[in-house]
Amino acid sequence: MASPEARHDLELLAALSLTANFSVGCYCEDEAHCHRSVLRELLTESGAAVE
Repeated sequence: MASPEARHDLELLAALSLTANFSVGCYCEDEAHCHRSVLRELLTESGAAVE
């Protein structure tokens, strides 16, 4: 996630979260053992509005 393209995508999603609602989901039963928890942390670090 440190590549310029990935950082750009995270920053874009973070900016969009300030003016629009969207969801990121998957089929994992437990978020604690899933990529969603990592993505949530990265988006929060990028300034996203996360609920």
